Amino acid sequence: MRRLPPLAAIRVFEATARHENFTSAAAELGMTQAAVSYQIKLLEERLGVPLFRREKRRVVLTEAGRRAAPQITRAFDAIDQAFGAVRADDEGVLTVSTSNTFANTWLAWRLGSFQMHHSEMAVRLLTSDALTDFAGDDVDVAIRAGLGGWEGLHQDLLLPIDFTPMCSAGFLRRHGPLAPADLLRVPQISPHDPWWPFWLREAGVDVPAGPPRGGVRLDSQAHEGHAAMAGQGVAMLTPFFWRNDLAEGRLVRPFDQVSTRGYAYWLVYPEGRRGVTKIKRFREWLLAEIARDLPSPV
Repeated sequence: MRRLPPLAAIRVFEATARHENFTSAAAELGMTQAAVSYQIKLLEERLGVPLFRREKRRVVLTEAGRRAAPQITRAFDAIDQAFGAVRADDEGVLTVSTSNTFANTWLAWRLGSFQMHHSEMAVRLLTSDALTDFAGDDVDVAIRAGLGGWEGLHQDLLLPIDFTPMCSAGFLRRHGPLAPADLLRVPQISPHDPWWPFWLREAGVDVPAGPPRGGVRLDSQAHEGHAAMAGQGVAMLTPFFWRNDLAEGRLVRPFDQVSTRGYAYWLVYPEGRRGVTKIKRFREWLLAEIARDLPSPV
């Protein structure tokens, strides 16, 4: 008979050991910081030894905690892979999680092609700007924006995220011709977006200090691009997502300058599931489709 402490407390210990921070562990697990602290206290009382040493802004593993943490992490990885193997038996459904922008401006327009090549498989698309928790969400792969480096995940670089102002041709006729400094006076779509001051400063504009300007605030680039097409203002957009609208004249770029902050879109999934057939098929298709749409290097 196994003499295991409560599994809930073990899970909290494993997350806290990785982060060395109660707040980060709480965010990962969807708990309060107080609940994390309580579970750690229960586990320490059950074992009769301290597992963490509390410091100012983090917690540090004690010698006992350092001995236990790697083994607990490996045990959770083994459990995940065991259930992953069970999930892998269900090749009939592929669940993809991605942001609203990536889904609405590119992926939703292409998934039919994947479905045609793999008619035996159904694809379930979930859209959310929150990071996928592969341990708790029923998701096979995710397409997420960031700098990369997510622990425990295999990551394929899809495309860099760059940005430049765009508007409708009608808006430009009413307000143009525009110089970069004129963007401080014309209506901006989502002026709270940190891309605005970054692009403007790179263009040599002295951006006033203080809170962002008032204006229409939208929650995704997909909505911002359509607002720009409707003539509501200038939006800061990624050219890759809007190349068809640019080619057909629904959007125009007043400036050649394109900026980036080093972010990119990545395909990610747990390292332990790299060999799952449906994930391999989706990866191959996605990388080929992205490569087809990316501009050729000069």
